[in-house]
Amino acid sequence: MLIRNLFNIALASMALILSGCNGGVLDPKGQIGIDEKNLIIIATVLMLLVVIPVIVMTLYFAWKYRDTQNHEIYAPKWAHSNKIEAVVWAVPIVIVVILGVITWQSTQELDPYKPIEGKGEHLTVEVVSLNWKWLFIYPEQGIATVNELVFPANVPVEYKITSESTMNSFFIPQLGSQIYSMAGMETKLHLIANEPGTFKGFSANYSGAGFTGMKFNAIATPTKADFNQWVEQVKTNANSLTHANYVELAKASENNPVAYYGKVDEGLFHTIVMKYMQAHGDMNKKHHSMGKHQQMSNEHQAMGNHSMPSSHGQGEE
Repeated sequence: MLIRNLFNIALASMALILSGCNGGVLDPKGQIGIDEKNLIIIATVLMLLVVIPVIVMTLYFAWKYRDTQNHEIYAPKWAHSNKIEAVVWAVPIVIVVILGVITWQSTQELDPYKPIEGKGEHLTVEVVSLNWKWLFIYPEQGIATVNELVFPANVPVEYKITSESTMNSFFIPQLGSQIYSMAGMETKLHLIANEPGTFKGFSANYSGAGFTGMKFNAIATPTKADFNQWVEQVKTNANSLTHANYVELAKASENNPVAYYGKVDEGLFHTIVMKYMQAHGDMNKKHHSMGKHQQMSNEHQAMGNHSMPSSHGQGEE
């Protein structure tokens, strides 16, 4: 009766815990997310193969050899058992080897830079993390949005990610991996939604006062036609995202509403990535110019020294 009650309590607790997983990594809606969930479950089960027996045996031995138990064999000179040593060492070694093989394989298969194979042509979305909002640029469609990401279901998406300033982390839990956005760098992530729906996205890396407002909806449309219709709607918007007004957009602001831009300057994402490299290039040119000037100065000085007669030679004459 006691065991049955404990089992019911454990089952109810597990159901309560898992009820909070709706919309998270344990409720995946994309192939990458599904593969990562399976990896989490496999790794957890393998580790529980050690944890559960240890807990059970600890409780069992504590009960079996309790102080009031008088009929158990007392063996004060017992010191070693080859069987116990074999089990204690063999089981963890096997588990570590299995985990190592799984980790190696999953690292290759779930590489965020690796395109998703067998799903057709990828849609490209350029992602910029701002303080404190997300900018999504669609270079092929010539549009952009703030805090709303739209793509067709069952179509792989290639995300090119950078940051305006502070490092952030681009994360849509139900679709899969997160990856960092860093100023002056471009990272990549490939995800796919296996079904239409609206999924929550946010920054998984603290970046200041407005961090909690860095949230967006990732909307997977049922078909490509629905996505194309959405693109046409955005193109009717009169707002244009130029290099000039991007500077205004990049200013820090909190809890930004969704915004649409019907036209985007070509090469804006590349300009953002290279923003902090321009001064470096100017500095290199400056150093190169100074070095060239110094070299010419040295050459003129050497020529002057070579053509000027010495005072000693004039005295001899």
